[in-house]
Amino acid sequence: MKYFILSVVCALTALSSACGNGSNNTVNGNWSATLTNTDGTTFVAFSATLNETSSGAVSVTNISFTNTSSCFSSGTTGAGNFTLTGNTSGVTTGSFQMTLQSGTSNSNGTNQLTLIGTLTDSSSGNSISGTWNLTGTGAGCAGSGNFQMGPM
Repeated sequence: MKYFILSVVCALTALSSACGNGSNNTVNGNWSATLTNTDGTTFVAFSATLNETSSGAVSVTNISFTNTSSCFSSGTTGAGNFTLTGNTSGVTTGSFQMTLQSGTSNSNGTNQLTLIGTLTDSSSGNSISGTWNLTGTGAGCAGSGNFQMGPM
């Protein structure tokens, strides 16, 4: 009987630690991102507030470009998604996707920036890295490269 109880306690402990290390709070907060062109030069940098819901959807608010981008102006909206893919030895990983859409009043066309990457949450800090793709009708508003994001 004591082995059965011990097994149940161990199973509940493992289950609760798996639930406790879910993706909630992993991406929540203020983040800054730097997007680089394929040649390594900086294309654009921005900051935003990310807030994950229980379904994995991520709201993206307070979007602010730290260098001028005619592809995006005030009224830019964003949305994202985070899916927990693993937790090994205290390191949480997950797939991350975010899209920024230029506002309707943008004077340089309608443009969409898509970021697809991987989040790593470890004791040394959170980071998201991956690739970006910009498409649109604005002059100079097309390209692709790599990005890095980190909490502010």
